[in-house]
Amino acid sequence: MHLTRRHALASGLAAGTTALIAAPAARANQSSPLLVAAGPVRQDPFALGVASGDPTSTGVVLWTRLAVDPLAADGLGGMPGRDVPVQWQVADNPQMRRPAARGTAHARAADAHSVHVEVEGLRPGREYWYRFKVARFLSPVARTRTAPALHEMPATLAMSFASCAHYEVGYFTAYRYLADDEPDLVLHLGDYQYDYGTSSTPTPRKHVGPETVGLDTYRLRHAQYKSDPDLQSAHAIAPWLVVWDDHEVDNNWAAGVPENERADQWNDTPQRFLARRANAFRAYYENMPLRRSSMPRGSTMQIHRRLQWGRLATFHMLDTRGYRDDQACEDGWDTNCEETLDPARSITGDAQEAWLTEGFRQSDARWDILGQQVFFSQRDGRVEPELRHVSNDAWDGYVGSRERITQAWQDAGVRNPVVLTGDVHKHWAADIKADYDDPDSQVLGTELVASSVTSGGDGDAAWSDPIMEWNPHLKFSGDQRGYVRTTITRSDLQADFRSLDRVTTRGSSVRTQARFRIADGVRGLQA
Repeated sequence: MHLTRRHALASGLAAGTTALIAAPAARANQSSPLLVAAGPVRQDPFALGVASGDPTSTGVVLWTRLAVDPLAADGLGGMPGRDVPVQWQVADNPQMRRPAARGTAHARAADAHSVHVEVEGLRPGREYWYRFKVARFLSPVARTRTAPALHEMPATLAMSFASCAHYEVGYFTAYRYLADDEPDLVLHLGDYQYDYGTSSTPTPRKHVGPETVGLDTYRLRHAQYKSDPDLQSAHAIAPWLVVWDDHEVDNNWAAGVPENERADQWNDTPQRFLARRANAFRAYYENMPLRRSSMPRGSTMQIHRRLQWGRLATFHMLDTRGYRDDQACEDGWDTNCEETLDPARSITGDAQEAWLTEGFRQSDARWDILGQQVFFSQRDGRVEPELRHVSNDAWDGYVGSRERITQAWQDAGVRNPVVLTGDVHKHWAADIKADYDDPDSQVLGTELVASSVTSGGDGDAAWSDPIMEWNPHLKFSGDQRGYVRTTITRSDLQADFRSLDRVTTRGSSVRTQARFRIADGVRGLQA
């Protein structure tokens, strides 16, 4: 029988072996005697699955978090209060024969028994498979890959991106279809989990635990999401690049400012909100395949970073929450809010803006891709010409910041700028314009917006936003849940907007609702 990669992953093939090495990482091509038992763990501790992320041309991050009871109320997954040795191995085949690298890490009780292994010494542009072992228990075998060498121009890159997965609202079927596509790379643009407590209204599924504020509640919420088999399948198929948005901490938070300064123990003072933010950041790191460079220090954590996929693409991953000025005129939609036009306002902060600008200058990639959270292009909801009605939480609330970024990529001669977005629970495709009030103004780049995995419910297959009539740079909108699948080559970038019929029940079908092409060197979308 022909054995596809998916079948290999699903079967958790256990052939091949490795040895204990007292180091967090090992280089390639070492000998591989038999795995030995690692301690008296008596139940399968891999209930949260495995993941990989942040690939380079020579390595990748491998992740797991041990849990025998993922929904334990203390957020510790039913694990004992001691460190546990975890063996890992990487091979160039799903049967795990002839390991290319292996070693032992320690799942520390202080870190909720999470493991981050930064594997080095792998070959550029290659598929690999990996797994973990604790005592007699083997994790599923999962697929990952390294980026091409920096000087190489690969023929193609299959990259999918998604955002906004609210557990209570529906099932994560979109992740299953994303995994079936077998991408080379997955970007998650935020709202990986939601901070809300258990809903009092009927929903397909229920959160366990209250609103996330303490470290125990954030850990528990991540564990509940990571227990979902569809999410696990998406993590097991490819390396991920992740950034947060707001719900990983608190709805619409802005730097040190919460959504509401409520008179409770977490949001009534800036100091207490920073304590909540520190809890959220720590749990986020514990549950994501991130490098040590992103390890939080109290209430600070750096997630903006850059990944090169040879000379084909550079991914600039942004944080539009942690350094922004507070939203103008509150944080919702507002009409003619003059503060949003203040050129000094920033959604990235000065240091991150300088980092991004320098990245543009140094890039010689065919495609420069910004992975970020909130709507970048103008989205004017006015119904009368003299009114400007926009979301102050998006880049529309930071007009000067947007203008500086687009000017920076023009000054640097960026060949093909593309902005990827999540947050708004709708599919969108847009031309980025020099002047949004002039339909004939220059097109500066392209924005692709992925709908949510579940947030917003089933949606309406026939919906198209009426604001497109007076926002002609907005080329497509769709209301169903899903993700975006892209194929990137030297000559073009093709984007398929994948939409599900429903998420409130299992078993939905999926379709490509719209397809757009961006040609190399030609600004603007082509249907």
